[in-house]
Amino acid sequence: MNQYETIFIMNNQITKEEQQAVIDKITSYIKENGTITKEDNIGVKKLAYEVKKQKEGYYYLIEFESNPSVIDELQRIYRITDTVLKFITIRKDD
Repeated sequence: MNQYETIFIMNNQITKEEQQAVIDKITSYIKENGTITKEDNIGVKKLAYEVKKQKEGYYYLIEFESNPSVIDELQRIYRITDTVLKFITIRKDD
């Protein structure tokens, strides 16, 4: 199993319940297919540039271990979730 780090930015205009629903959806998928080692609720930050007409976003970081096949589905989930503005997933070096 490889170690990964993913961070995603959600629309800041949604409610806390909607933010938590997105976080739960992402973390439950990762837990089904791997192990979460660290979660960090970074909070609201100003974006470097406007994304989908938003100037601020809600940042959330997850470090986890899983097989490489999990990453494609994780990125698909990010893409179909309307409230996710940006995301990135990287493999951490051992």
